[in-house]
Amino acid sequence: MKIATFNINGIKARIDALPQWLDEAQPDVAILQEIKSVDEGFPRELFEDRGYNVETHGQKSFNGVAILSKLPLEDVTRGLPGDDSDEQARYIEATVVGDHSSVRLCGLYLPNGNPAPGPKYDYKLAWMHRLEDRARALLAEETPFLLTGDFNIIPQAEDAATPDAWREDALFRPESRAAWRRLLALGLTEAFRARTQGPGHYSFWDYQGGAWNRNNGIRIDHFLLSPAIADSLRDCQIDKDVRGREKPSDHVPVWVDLDL
Repeated sequence: MKIATFNINGIKARIDALPQWLDEAQPDVAILQEIKSVDEGFPRELFEDRGYNVETHGQKSFNGVAILSKLPLEDVTRGLPGDDSDEQARYIEATVVGDHSSVRLCGLYLPNGNPAPGPKYDYKLAWMHRLEDRARALLAEETPFLLTGDFNIIPQAEDAATPDAWREDALFRPESRAAWRRLLALGLTEAFRARTQGPGHYSFWDYQGGAWNRNNGIRIDHFLLSPAIADSLRDCQIDKDVRGREKPSDHVPVWVDLDL
């Protein structure tokens, strides 16, 4: 089963680029972030015509997550537990059943947190604490699951072309990376680093300052796999070339191939 994550930075802006990539890459499941659309405004027919079941958790002009799946989606839930007052559309869950086993898909768009320190950074760290609690609950239930999406976390210095430029940024501050390490300490496997080591691998390039042309990128789009799912990992790759196409998102797709 091929499962991809892709921060599309607006479905209206990516109305041509996203279907083109889907037709080429043929993921069984695509988990999207920053759809920037209310549920009723999402062009679901465009993807249903390609054989995808569509589930969204949208918000006008900001945020928004979605799951496109060629396999049936079961027990779909929206919103990260732990704060009933949180109205930002950043989290969606569903179960998908493969040939041999099922996996709980946890699609997330983690808060950016800038400027830091400040209220937005406090929200980011609190959100990560809630995510850790959710992962703990799924582990306690012995539910095979994965967490994927735009984490807005640069895990290590090697995940940035110019790490010194990010030292005080919310994506790379010590508190952010400590929260990331707490997730890993639960026993989760970071899929890309389980397959590929070393610097130079990025999933985001800013639109400003010629970042793409200079390969001044960062790696912030991740898959974290529970132990049962980690055992099924075949591959994890970044579709870097998508960034160089017409009207690209500032992120590119990342995908895993699982033996499910």
